[in-house]
Amino acid sequence: MDSIDLRLIDLLRENARSSYAELARKVGLSAPAVHERVGKLETAGTIRGYRADIDHEAIGLGVTALIGIIEDSGADTDDVLAAVRAMPEVESCYFMAGVESYQLIVRVGTIAELEQLIVRINRTPGVASTRTAIALSTKWEHRPQPGLG
Repeated sequence: MDSIDLRLIDLLRENARSSYAELARKVGLSAPAVHERVGKLETAGTIRGYRADIDHEAIGLGVTALIGIIEDSGADTDDVLAAVRAMPEVESCYFMAGVESYQLIVRVGTIAELEQLIVRINRTPGVASTRTAIALSTKWEHRPQPGLG
């Protein structure tokens, strides 16, 4: 991966709908060369997909929370992960160092829905307890890293 690949990644993170011609102008290559590079980045798994940036409140998911899961000592990690993966409210799951085994980012419509989700998580075999923080507002998400390319 060279500086042009990094610049292409940076540009696509800013606007994944950019045309190959537009990307080519910005990196100083031909559109076919950019198409080939982007294809190689996709094939290698560096670019895993393209997503829409959604206003979650506009679609009824205005409550964002971070839920830390503390597993019990005899937990089957695969079973806990399978149960969490099946919960559509869970947007992201991170394996953590520290007290919590996992940190979840969840989105729901109401505090009542969040309460119901926390109860479901706590009833999951292998979960000893949870710790929840509710986001009051979102200042930014998915910010591209400066100086990538």
